[in-house]
Amino acid sequence: MKRLIDEVNPDVVCLQETKVVTESFPYNAISDLGFPYQAAVGIKSYNGVAILSKYELSKTEVRNWCEKEDARHIFSTINSPDMGEVEVHNLYVPAGGDIPDIEKNDKFAHKLSFLNELSKWQKNRSGAPAKQILLGDLNIAPLEADVWSHKQLMNIVSHTNIEIAALKNLQNSGPWIDAVRERVPKDEKLFSWWSYRAKDWTKGNRGRRLDHMWVTENMRSSIEKVQLLKEARSWEKPSDHVPLIVTFKARK
Repeated sequence: MKRLIDEVNPDVVCLQETKVVTESFPYNAISDLGFPYQAAVGIKSYNGVAILSKYELSKTEVRNWCEKEDARHIFSTINSPDMGEVEVHNLYVPAGGDIPDIEKNDKFAHKLSFLNELSKWQKNRSGAPAKQILLGDLNIAPLEADVWSHKQLMNIVSHTNIEIAALKNLQNSGPWIDAVRERVPKDEKLFSWWSYRAKDWTKGNRGRRLDHMWVTENMRSSIEKVQLLKEARSWEKPSDHVPLIVTFKARK
């Protein structure tokens, strides 16, 4: 994370799969890196999400879905001098296991239920700030150009029709704008994840775009630049995901 901060100098960092209980999150160390405002939730060994900000955070809330307190959704309002108040939702959607069948695979059923509950809540929610961002590891690659081979992955978890439909339902519940595809054509191959199972992740470039950032319509024109830091996949002790960086224009 320090290398990312040194090279990119972001104003806000959102983390997924922190794998640390809330009370043991390294608040002081992260504050020393230039992020005094933090919102985090986690459980032992699994999941966990956090929002780190140079600007004040307020109205932080954790949401639980499917009657599981599994630290997958946190949101907070960032009070930015450039953007004003922006509510940021940081999500870690369940991966869904290996079998795309809700009858045979409880993990896959959980994934779909999670998305459906979140969609209903979002659609019926009132009183939210005007500007919102939804982001995170959504564990679904919805477009043909979001995977290395649409034909070969159609029946593989993360690119099945039922998952794509559930993700589309969530997107419509906002409605949300896909910030990445606002700047990168929908038919251009773009990936954020490459499996650890491949000895050489660069060979064949067999990736998927599992990480997303969506914005409300009133932020569409503010999207200035989108970058997936592909080289980070080769950093020392890398994640199998690479950072997604979105730059917004300051309000006039």
